Amino acid sequence: MSEAKSNSRSGFEEEALPHLDAVYRFALRLSGAPDQAEDLVQETYLRAFNAWGQYTRGTAAKSWLFTICRNVFLRRRERSSRHDQLVAENVARTGPGPSPVNPVWSAVLGVDPEGDFFESIVDERILEAIEALPEEYRTAVILSDLEGLPYADIAELMEVPVGTVKSRLFRGRRQLQKVLYEYAVETGYISARTGTDES
Repeated sequence: MSEAKSNSRSGFEEEALPHLDAVYRFALRLSGAPDQAEDLVQETYLRAFNAWGQYTRGTAAKSWLFTICRNVFLRRRERSSRHDQLVAENVARTGPGPSPVNPVWSAVLGVDPEGDFFESIVDERILEAIEALPEEYRTAVILSDLEGLPYADIAELMEVPVGTVKSRLFRGRRQLQKVLYEYAVETGYISARTGTDES
């Protein structure tokens, strides 16, 4: 192995591999299924390794990996959507075949029904509320509130201005507040609103 290639691999191991768990968590929240998340992570790291020469050493490796992961996910979703459309058109033309697997159901076959893969990160009910947000709000909330990325990195990853990121975070958090208020009262995180009570 040449010295340059050895240095490249060393740099990749030092800067990219420490973020493996974070990329997996992000992939899991995007896909909703552990097997799909593993595939996403594998392709993300393969692409990252092949493009390592384009990465500026010492910058935001985590954000760069998240960008790759999200792009891979969006491309796969687009291909899947086109495939589902073709299947639907084919069924409309030829009639249903013998017990076809519905693409809607096949997309959730690998999901852990108990959601225990999220347990060590944040309460399952909160994650359900986050996952129910519109995609642009959900991604912003995940990257900011769960993964701790700065606004500028999120803006670059989502290919929108920083102001748009802040707006999406504000709207996403407001939706979460509405959904989770009763849950927070039930679990004792907060007291029920009692007018001007400041205790």
